[in-house]
Amino acid sequence: MTLVVRDNPAAERFALEADGFTAIAAYHRHGDRITFIHTEVPAELEGRGIGSALVKGALAQVRAEGLKVVPLCPFVRHYIETHPEEQDLLA
Repeated sequence: MTLVVRDNPAAERFALEADGFTAIAAYHRHGDRITFIHTEVPAELEGRGIGSALVKGALAQVRAEGLKVVPLCPFVRHYIETHPEEQDLLA
């Protein structure tokens, strides 16, 4: 299964759809920073690595745009803390 993370700037969230359900990582952009405020994975998708795939894909897009991350969301903060290759994105 190919998991695709899509940015929806109008809704201020990244989304990943799987099996008819959508996981989201909500954010606010301000200047050259993006603040992740909430990540939500439907119960039907829990335990399958969907949240991590969502954050990994979102951070790849953030990196491509040259933004810095403010991880207010505990899930995003933990992901970055446990993935040293992403820590350079921290604001």
